[in-house]
Amino acid sequence: MLHYILQTIAFQLFFLVVYDLFLRRETFFNWNRFYILCTPIASFVLPLIKIEAFKNVLAQNYIVQLPAVILNPDASTVETQILPTVYLKNSSSFWSLEFILYVGISVSAFIFIFKMFKLFKTINISEKNTINGLTIITLKNSSAAFSFFNYVFLGDAISPENYKPILAHECVHKSQKHSADLLFFELLRIVFWFNPLVYMYQNRMVTLHEYIADALVVQQQDKVTYYQNLLSQVFDVNHISFINPFFKQSLIKKRIIMLTKTKSKQIHLIKYALLVPMIFAMLLYTSCDKEAENSESTILEDVEVPFTVVEQPPIFPGCEDLSVEERKKCMSNKISQFVGKNYNTDLAGELDLSGRQRISVIFKIDKQGNIVDARARASEDALAEEAVRVVNLLPKMQPGKQKGKEVTVPYSLPIVFQVQD
Repeated sequence: MLHYILQTIAFQLFFLVVYDLFLRRETFFNWNRFYILCTPIASFVLPLIKIEAFKNVLAQNYIVQLPAVILNPDASTVETQILPTVYLKNSSSFWSLEFILYVGISVSAFIFIFKMFKLFKTINISEKNTINGLTIITLKNSSAAFSFFNYVFLGDAISPENYKPILAHECVHKSQKHSADLLFFELLRIVFWFNPLVYMYQNRMVTLHEYIADALVVQQQDKVTYYQNLLSQVFDVNHISFINPFFKQSLIKKRIIMLTKTKSKQIHLIKYALLVPMIFAMLLYTSCDKEAENSESTILEDVEVPFTVVEQPPIFPGCEDLSVEERKKCMSNKISQFVGKNYNTDLAGELDLSGRQRISVIFKIDKQGNIVDARARASEDALAEEAVRVVNLLPKMQPGKQKGKEVTVPYSLPIVFQVQD
């Protein structure tokens, strides 16, 4: 899970950097809204997509896959054939990563519910009337102006002549369902409360909403008058992250600058084509394992003869006085027993693991009989590192031979770690 979260955050950061550098200053507001809405979703989905065509897979003629090792610390021997599911009992710390994650989600959800309660309480106790399909909520002793779906909250300190541009502005928020965008990010803030980039996404969306509404309203009224309306108020909007504020000090300057900005040229739309290579590169990254790629290229450089035609495979100590086929089986059993004995199964408790964990290991037995270029891939880096450590402890063997000459032989060793809390 940690690896997935880190990938998600990395992708979101990359998307935001591209937005701030290339897209934020453009007047293609709806395109930018689409970008801000879709890229966080893409960052959650892309790490889950594995495209087989992108994977670097070793040719089967050049690598031997040993039988899977099922880690079962309670058993006296390690079997190499398919076994019934074996559960490893492990103790986990109370303050586990998963526990902290759920506590944060619960607190964030409570805060969101509390803000919603305050908002609807304000609706229930305030004076209400309907104009152009909008429900106007009058706020006593306030100059605030903001909206939430069909509800427009206006302070009674706002002068009546300013009602028209404000209502026109809030009608845009309603018709384009801007509140739904903000609620979407509010839900992301609950689930990913620890990720500051989600808050940055939401802030950028709030700014875009104001740009969109301003651009449509000034098409129907004088820009100068609209500027004066923005600047003539005393602003005291409450900080609620899922409302559309009309008067917000930090946004006023940006909104006026954007209103006076020359409309972006259509040719600049080509910037959004950046999404195509970006997503392709991310898919390439998530589909390929860098360590596996490095190990593949190293193995292919060293192998002189495919294993399928090697006359004499490497020999594990103690398997010398056997036929070729018996040596292969003896070697598989010895390696499985060795890994089962030396692998640190206490990692299950330390990493708070559950369910089946699969570890893929690739290593070579070189021309001197040494274990070299061991690489591993697993859902947790610590599992892969432990697998590499154990494989590197394997004893020196008699190297494989072809036509009387020593050759390097690659192997693949799957390890299945079955854990139950």
